[in-house]
Amino acid sequence: MESYKDLIVWQKSMTLVGEIYKLVKLLPKEEVNVLSNQMRRSAISIPSNIAEGYDRRSTKDYINFLSIARGSNSELQTQLYICIQLGFLNPSQIQTSISLTEEISKMLNSLIYKLENRNTNGN
Repeated sequence: MESYKDLIVWQKSMTLVGEIYKLVKLLPKEEVNVLSNQMRRSAISIPSNIAEGYDRRSTKDYINFLSIARGSNSELQTQLYICIQLGFLNPSQIQTSISLTEEISKMLNSLIYKLENRNTNGN
């Protein structure tokens, strides 16, 4: 791999950013400065941290940034469920984003596990 852009998890997280930007346009105007901004920040944080970690010089740093991306992903998923709970969106509107967050979570977990295992085994 020549770049973080070659990582499928980064590509999927970029797709998720686009989905979130579409969804926040559906939120009530009074949520623009609260929930929608937080959702955009959480979404943007995922590919940003994957990219930053990839370009770090150590596996330990990379794992740390992937962990931050994983946390942002969970944060975003929670915010999507909050949108349903508050009646701002319905389950069908968030299904694509929820599916992406679930897939991204599995991919980040797998990548972190592989890096930790490689680091432990000295490979």
